[in-house]
Amino acid sequence: MSATSTPTGTRATRALGFATLALTVWLIAFGLFVSAEDVVQGSTVRIMYVHVPSIWVAYVAFVLTAVVSAVYLSGKNRSLAWDRVAGASAEIGVLFVAISLITGSLWGRLTWGTYWVWDARLTSTAFLFITYIGYLAVRGLGGTFRQRARRSAVLALLAVLEIPLVHFSVVIWRSLHQESTVANSGTDVELDGLMLFTLFLGIVTFTMLFVWMVLHRQRGLALQDAVDAHGLDVAIEQRRQEAEVR
Repeated sequence: MSATSTPTGTRATRALGFATLALTVWLIAFGLFVSAEDVVQGSTVRIMYVHVPSIWVAYVAFVLTAVVSAVYLSGKNRSLAWDRVAGASAEIGVLFVAISLITGSLWGRLTWGTYWVWDARLTSTAFLFITYIGYLAVRGLGGTFRQRARRSAVLALLAVLEIPLVHFSVVIWRSLHQESTVANSGTDVELDGLMLFTLFLGIVTFTMLFVWMVLHRQRGLALQDAVDAHGLDVAIEQRRQEAEVR
């Protein structure tokens, strides 16, 4: 089998991909056609089914980056695989923060009449996005793989401290952004059963998509490291052997 025809996925990742695709179709159907409109916001509430799962996945991604970074720094397992998972998770987290900011801006335009206000939630989320852009930039600095892993891990443990600030910003400061309508029973806003189901369907779907993306991206980073360390031919051979074993 040639290098170009060697599959980069596994049976498990392909199954996960098909399951995620099926749930995505289900989410689109429920989000656009089955779930009812909001009595106040009308059809604009449907943005919630992308906006909320996106920031949820970003939180999960950045927490995962911090956890695997801590494992690497602990000294019990200094495998560079932990660093690659951290990098892959952070890259995907940045993508989903961007999606959350874009959908939030569109939602704000429809409900507040403007794409952006210097609101506590919006500003802190933008700062989180910039922080992890910086994290990715630090990963791209020169040095050995071990140096990259060490400095990135330290930064990841500091950056993750921003997540509670972002999440509770609507409570700490007076904010235009509404508080959580699911976890906060004291809010005046309630979701009906079908809307709540669609929201959780979105969270599950986006989470599965995140897992699938991390699995593939960290393999891509492993190949990139192998190319940098040993050259392209060795990297392709290693990836072919990995695919044959699986």
